[in-house]
Amino acid sequence: MATPPWPWQHVLVTGASSGIGRALALACAAPGVTLHLGGRDAGRLAATAEACAAAGAAALPRVVDVRDQAAMAAWIGGAGRLDLVIANAGISAGTGGSTEPAEQARAIFETNVTGALNTALPALDTMAGQAPGPGGLRGRVAVIASIAAFIAVPGAPAYCASKAAVQRWAEALDATERRRGIRLHAVCPGYIRTPMTDANAFPMPFLMAPEEAARRTLSGIAAGKLRIAYPLPTYLAAWLGGALPPGLRAALFAAVPAKGSMLPRVG
Repeated sequence: MATPPWPWQHVLVTGASSGIGRALALACAAPGVTLHLGGRDAGRLAATAEACAAAGAAALPRVVDVRDQAAMAAWIGGAGRLDLVIANAGISAGTGGSTEPAEQARAIFETNVTGALNTALPALDTMAGQAPGPGGLRGRVAVIASIAAFIAVPGAPAYCASKAAVQRWAEALDATERRRGIRLHAVCPGYIRTPMTDANAFPMPFLMAPEEAARRTLSGIAAGKLRIAYPLPTYLAAWLGGALPPGLRAALFAAVPAKGSMLPRVG
């Protein structure tokens, strides 16, 4: 039997029906690995599960909405042992230079923040009761944030804020969860070629294939990195832009014609 490429035998991924979520599931798929795959599109989720099963994994798809706290708690609580949980499900939308609609802002926060908590919190409860596994840890929880977490872009205020919230939450919580033998990871990708970014009508520098994003994400988790941000040029640009005085940054953005959100949207 081939050795699995990663040390985790029990993995749960939300948003696994497409994009980075599908790529992460496929990258983890191997003989001896059990994959719990969540998503809202039954057809696409089944296709991901079939591809993972073809790679030798035991793939268990579950049609579930991360916004449903009770459904998520029941799914994750009944999954058995979990070595790695990846809170990947997310949505994004820009403003096109206008005020962001209230419905859009609420929808983004409900999926990207509440959905991430609905995934991570029951996973932490499950892991706290597990025996130590690979590396002496009880488990790992990774949240997919974005490089957009580091800069407040007026073209996508709810998206930037939602990704900043989960990035800061994961990084802050890691210190205390280490005492329980659990690690947190904040994953901050740049532009990734997914159905979500296909809608972007502007240049996307350093656009990356989802397979490469999955490889970098899992490599960072395996190496124990708390913050996994890539590619480096996009990360540095966002970090430096976010470090500017807020008034200066706002003035610079105001001088640039609106062309969509102009920031990484990976969801």
